[in-house]
Amino acid sequence: CLYYAAMRPAEIASLKAGDCKLPPDTPESADQWGELLLAESRPEVGGGWTDDGASYETRGLKRRARKATRPVPIPPVLVRMLRDHMEAHGTAPDGRLFRAARGGRVRSTEYCDMWEAARVNVLSKEDVASPLAEVPYSLRHAGVSLWIKSGVDPVEVARRAGHSIAVLFRFYAKILQGGQERSNQLIAVELNKSG
Repeated sequence: CLYYAAMRPAEIASLKAGDCKLPPDTPESADQWGELLLAESRPEVGGGWTDDGASYETRGLKRRARKATRPVPIPPVLVRMLRDHMEAHGTAPDGRLFRAARGGRVRSTEYCDMWEAARVNVLSKEDVASPLAEVPYSLRHAGVSLWIKSGVDPVEVARRAGHSIAVLFRFYAKILQGGQERSNQLIAVELNKSG
């Protein structure tokens, strides 16, 4: 979800089966895209900052009205992964896809520890010592970067990622500027059509 849908960890913690609009599980629809309808976030804030002492708080999406939603198209690979996950693990009583052993929120310390172990197992010693994919959130950045590099319109990239255009240009300026040659080619093709 971090990579293929560029979701924030707090959004993933709230993801419910009902938020997943998946195509039918048939051979004919194996290459169809699905959609996640994101409506909620469960940021980890610490028990001292919540009214009930829980380590998280249920909120609306970041920088959006409380009841706002954000539809995010998801590729077939994530459709399959989510379907397999739900089949293997079911859901929490409230419909959440990802939960701890006792049904609560998966804590960031747990998935960060697993992430660090995975980095050690798959990266070279030099890469482990570098900032490459240093934290799970790096996957979100990689997903957004892939969309930009693929030529997706920056407005659509920002919409899918839940960013403003200003944030997208501030954090991904190098990638957006790096496509000048490709942009020139695309414009030249269109100019040649009308000439």
